[in-house]
Amino acid sequence: MATAKYDVIVVGAGSAGAVLASRLSQDAARTVLLLEAGPNYPPAGYPPSITDADLLGTSTGYDWGYRSEPGFIGHPVDAYRGKVVGGSSAVNGAVFVRALPSDYARWTAAGLEGWSFADLLPRYRALESFDGDGDDAWHGRSGPMPVHQMHRDELTGVQRAFMDSALALGIPACIDFNGPTPGGVGPYPMNRVKDARVNVGMAYLTEDVRARPNLTIRGDVLVDVVLIEGGRATGVRLGDGEEIRAGEVVLSAGTYGSAAILLRSGIGPAADLTALGIDVVVDLPVGQTLYDHPFYYNTYAAHPDRIGDVTPVIAAKVWTASTHAEPGELDLHITATHLFDPSWSPTGAGFLLAVALVRPTSKGTLTLVDRDPAHAPRIDLNMLAEPQDRARLLEGVRLARRIGATAPLSEIIDHELAPGTTATSDADIEASMLATLDTYHHPLGTARMGADDDPTAVTDSLGAVRGLRGLRVVDASILPDSPCAAIDPAVISAAEHIAARL
Repeated sequence: MATAKYDVIVVGAGSAGAVLASRLSQDAARTVLLLEAGPNYPPAGYPPSITDADLLGTSTGYDWGYRSEPGFIGHPVDAYRGKVVGGSSAVNGAVFVRALPSDYARWTAAGLEGWSFADLLPRYRALESFDGDGDDAWHGRSGPMPVHQMHRDELTGVQRAFMDSALALGIPACIDFNGPTPGGVGPYPMNRVKDARVNVGMAYLTEDVRARPNLTIRGDVLVDVVLIEGGRATGVRLGDGEEIRAGEVVLSAGTYGSAAILLRSGIGPAADLTALGIDVVVDLPVGQTLYDHPFYYNTYAAHPDRIGDVTPVIAAKVWTASTHAEPGELDLHITATHLFDPSWSPTGAGFLLAVALVRPTSKGTLTLVDRDPAHAPRIDLNMLAEPQDRARLLEGVRLARRIGATAPLSEIIDHELAPGTTATSDADIEASMLATLDTYHHPLGTARMGADDDPTAVTDSLGAVRGLRGLRVVDASILPDSPCAAIDPAVISAAEHIAARL
C-alpha cells in the first residue's frame, strides 16, 4: 500500500539525517519526510539516559545491539549505534573535535572535488555555537550546535594529573583542538551544556523546525529497501510492507544501516547479492571498505583515597603523531577516562588511559546475513590486520604508559592492570592489545565517495549513488577513509556541506 508522495525522504535521523531534514525543509515548497527506526522524542523530552553525557552506548538503552565478527583480533566487540532521533550523537562521548586539514587534503588528492578543508571550514563555523576563546576565523558563535570548551577546573583530579604528566614529558599544551595548531594535550571541546549531552535531534530539530508544515518526522519505522523503477529511486518500502513514494531518497541510516539498505535493494557486489537471491540493480562495492578506530585500554588500579571525583568521565586528551604518521596527521589519541567499573580493580578504584589509532589502514567489510531487515548485518571490522596499524597503536600504548609512570599521575596509581607490570616487550604489549582490543565506535566508509574513475567508490562528491538517479547516501558511510578525529563533527559538517549544494 503506497502513501502520500514527498519531495524527499530521509532515512535515519542521526548526525546527518537530522541535519539534512532541518536544512532541506527550510525551503517551504519542498516536502520532507524523516524516518527513524528508534523513538522520536521532543527536543526537551529526551530521557535522562540520553541527556546524561556520562552515559554512553548500550548503557543509554538506545542501541541497535550490533556485534562484530571476531576478525583479525580473534574476538567480537560490541558495535554500538544510536537508535533514536539524534542517532549516535545521542549516545556518544559528546566530544566535538573536527577532522584535520590533512584528512581533507588526502581526500581531494585522490580526486574528490569540493572537499578541501577550505571548503569545509565555513560549514564547521556555521554549525557551531562555540563558547571558548578560539579565533573567530576558525569558530562560529551562533550555529545550532552548542560546543563548550572544557576548562581545567571542570576536569577530575585524574584528568588534571594526566595533563600535567603529559606536559612534564614535553607534550605541548593545546588550547584549541579545533584551531590552527591542534596537536598536544588539553581539555576537550564538547557538545554538552553543563552535564547534558546535546544531540542533533535537540540542536537541529527544534520545536520551531518540527512545526514546519512541510516536514514530517516518523519514529519507530524500520526501512527495508529503496524502491527503484527504471534506474530511479521512487521511494522506500518499510519492514511492514508499507510503501512511501518520493522524488528523491537520501539514506542517512549510518555506516551499518545505509549499507544494509543498499544491499537489500540490489545495490552492491553482484556475487554476494545473487547468493542471497537478491536481484542485482547496480553492481557496486557497497560494504567493501569498512574502517573503524581501534581502541585499547591501558588500565590502572588507583589509590582509593587519591582518585577523587570520577565525573566527567571524558574531558581531556593527548593528540599526537606516531613515527609512521604522514605530514599533518595526528594519528594517536590518548584519553584519560573514568569509564571504569571499580570491581575491575583489587583496590576498588581505577581509571583508563584509552589509546586510539585514528588513521588505521586496515579495512573490514559489511555483508548481509540474509534479506530480513530485522536481522543485523555481518560486521567484520578487521582491526589491526595491517602490521603498521599494530606498530602505531603499540607506540601509543608505550606513550600512555610513560604518562602513567610520570608524576603527578603516577602518585594516584597503585599499579598497572593492563598490559600489566610483567608486560615489557613489544610482543607482550601486542598480545594484550589483540586480546582486549575494543572499537572507538567510529565506523565509516561502506559507501565511500570518490572520483568517477575510483573503482572503490559507491557515491560521488554529493553522495549520489553511481548508476542510479534520485538516490543519495549522506552519513559516515560516504567518508573515504578514517579522519584523525572522532567522526561526529565531520559527519554533521558533511551533511551541512551537501545540503548547501543541493
